[in-house]
Amino acid sequence: MSRVYGVIMAGGGGTRFWPLSRHTMPKQLLNLSGKDRMINETVDRIATVADKEDIFIVTNVDQVPGMQAAVTVTGRVAPDHILAEPSARNTAACIGYAAMEIIKKYGDGIMTIFPSDHFIRDQKAFESVLNYACEVADKEDCLVTLGITPTFACTGYGYIKYDRASAKEGLSACRVEEFREKPDQATAEKYVADGNYAWNSGMFVWKASVILSQMKVLLPDVYECIEKIGEAMGTPEEKRVIEEVYPTIPSISIDYGIMEKASDVRVISADMGWSDVGSWDNLGEIYEEDNDGNVFAGDHLAIDTKGCITYSGKRLITTIGVSDLIVVETDDAILVCDKSRAQDVKLAVEKLKTEGRKELL
Repeated sequence: MSRVYGVIMAGGGGTRFWPLSRHTMPKQLLNLSGKDRMINETVDRIATVADKEDIFIVTNVDQVPGMQAAVTVTGRVAPDHILAEPSARNTAACIGYAAMEIIKKYGDGIMTIFPSDHFIRDQKAFESVLNYACEVADKEDCLVTLGITPTFACTGYGYIKYDRASAKEGLSACRVEEFREKPDQATAEKYVADGNYAWNSGMFVWKASVILSQMKVLLPDVYECIEKIGEAMGTPEEKRVIEEVYPTIPSISIDYGIMEKASDVRVISADMGWSDVGSWDNLGEIYEEDNDGNVFAGDHLAIDTKGCITYSGKRLITTIGVSDLIVVETDDAILVCDKSRAQDVKLAVEKLKTEGRKELL
């Protein structure tokens, strides 16, 4: 089989995990599980399939120091394998940049691409799916995405409709028919009942040469910029060209720009205990709930408390006679939020920006 590379997309800000997540210390650099930083858990997870010397991280230039402290000092990822984006240009640019880096400096191979901040409970199932996806991508030169078999009618994820008739016994790379945006509750229930849908996990597998070929055809404006960067790679002009060209790359997601338009896309749907841990109300995916449905991380004292989530950095959090709250304590800020409004934490970040309170961002 071709050489396997790991590519971790780590440029996000994770604003829905404020006040713990900040611009220079985003969600992927946090230790939400109490075991290790999310980025380190991601590196270790994929290092069972791709050698650590073949793992790359693409991140925002402002986050490079924190990323180096997390993964380079611990010997997980080499400093020159941390690719710095001068500006955020969405996932098509991120993946194209990594693919060109691999082609120009290391040779073609299979790219396994992951968000930096997801949680996967079943490592063995993950390895099995990823190894199979690599085999399919290697033999058939197609685009493969890892789907998640829905366990309930979730409205917070996008869905992938696939041709179940093309499925084989066990793991199967089925032809993708359509990508669907996040549905309402009734539509999500229909998707789950139908049995021909998977959650869109944002994990991909393909050859570096294949994705660049697809980009050249389907996203020529993006490819033109990536090609300019590629021409400068390995020369004294590389850093300057990246700084000049990268901010001009059209901002578009790989899903919208490539996956929804390409002719040969496969999905492997599996249950591996996956969660994107997208906001504070998802902390129960990592920690076990108590008998009253509470999730407590850090020091806490609960009296007549139900369905709450608390995260304490240093101080004791005490809750009395409350339900369905999120309470987060850090050195300089405290968040109290109705659990049903967890997605709106990012609104606090936006308001702080408009008020110029950079010290809290």
